[in-house]
Order: sequence, then C-alpha cells, then structure tokens
Amino acid sequence: MRDDRRPTERWIRANIRRCSAQGIYAAVARRGETRRSTVLLKLNMIEAGCWVLSQLRDMDGGLGWLAAFDGKLVPEAEADAYIDRAVRRDPDLWVVEIKDRLGRNVFGGEVL
Repeated sequence: MRDDRRPTERWIRANIRRCSAQGIYAAVARRGETRRSTVLLKLNMIEAGCWVLSQLRDMDGGLGWLAAFDGKLVPEAEADAYIDRAVRRDPDLWVVEIKDRLGRNVFGGEVL
C-alpha cells in the first residue's frame, strides 16, 4: 500500500476553504501534528445538537468516519467532553468544528 495523501494540515485547510465556498462555517478548534495525524470533526447543528466523527482509513487508504455516541446528536457540552478525552489520549489529534444547521460534512468519506 502506497500512501500519497496530502499532509493533514493541507488537507484540513483545503476542506475549510470548501466549507467557506459553500457558506458553511468551519474552523480548526485544535491543531495537531501537521503531517500524518487523525482528525475529529464536531458537526454542530446549533439547536439540534452535535455529531462527533472520528476519521478512519480502510486498508486501501480510503476515508471514512466513525460516529461517536452511536451516531446520535448530543448537547455541545457532551461533545466537547468527548473531544477533550480524545485529545488527552492522542495529543497529535486535530479537531475541526463545522457549524451548519444541516450537518453537512464536506470532508467526504462515508459515516459508519
């Protein structure tokens, strides 16, 4: 298996620009290791609650997302507590927050 993926930081910046182009607010909430780090997405649907998605890759390097909380929306405080625990376990982790009432994820990949 050959890994030709872009460095994490560049990949995140490109996707944040895509969000901006679509009128979706997205920002880096926490910077991790610049080259080969995992990403957590916090999809904040404002009043409806938040989804937390953890990045994963299949054996061929394809992108996917694992939904925390069995894919259920949770209050923002609960999502933030989950993210804080994840960052303590992996200090190289990136966290990106997307605020969108529709819960759109322009980062691509299937949610599992």
